[in-house]
Amino acid sequence: MSDDALGALIINCTLKASPEPSNTEALARIVGGQLAARGVAVDMVRAVDHDIHPGVSSDEGDGDEWPAIRRRVLAADILVMATPTWLGQMSSVAKRVMERLDALMSETGGDGRPVLYDRVGGVVVTGNEDGAHSIIAHIAQGMIDVGYTVPAQAWTYWHRGPGPGPDYLDDDTGHDWAHATGETAARNLASVARALKERPLPAPAS
Repeated sequence: MSDDALGALIINCTLKASPEPSNTEALARIVGGQLAARGVAVDMVRAVDHDIHPGVSSDEGDGDEWPAIRRRVLAADILVMATPTWLGQMSSVAKRVMERLDALMSETGGDGRPVLYDRVGGVVVTGNEDGAHSIIAHIAQGMIDVGYTVPAQAWTYWHRGPGPGPDYLDDDTGHDWAHATGETAARNLASVARALKERPLPAPAS
C-alpha cells in the first residue's frame, strides 16, 4: 500500500460458523462496500471460525489463533466490530474479541505512543430484538480505552423491534435506513482515518 492508502478490518462476531449465512455479515458487507468505494482495502474475518482462547494477553499459548488476527488488527487503520444481539447484549464472541483487544491498551511503539493510536473504530449490530444502542456504547467505550478514535456516527444497526421476529436477511423492513446509516459510518470512518494519518495524535502526557 502507498503511504496514504487505508486498510480496514471487519471482525464478524456472529455465532454461526462458515459457511452458514450470517445476518451480521450481510450488513457489515454494506459498510465494507462503502469503505471500498472510498479507496479503503477491506479485510473481513469471522471470529467464530478461529480458536480464540479466553484471556487478556496477546498470546494465550498453544492453539490460540488470536495472534494471527491481532496482526490483521494492527495492519488496519479502521476496525469495524460487527455483532448480533442476544438477550439485548453483544454476542459472546464479540465479548471474547474485546477482551483480547485489552492487551493492546498497554502496548506502545518506538515513539512511546499506544500502538492503536491514529486508528478508528466503528460498530455494526443486527438482531430481531432491542439493544443496539447499548451494544454500540459498550463496544465504542472499549475501543476508546485501547486507543481507537471513534468518529461521529461511526455505526449502523438493524433491529426488527422488541420481541422475536424475522432476521435481517428475511425482512427488507428498515434496510434503507440501515444502509444509509452504514454509508455515513463508512464516510466518517474513512475521513477521520485519513485525517489521523496526516496529523497523528500526540503521545500521552507522562
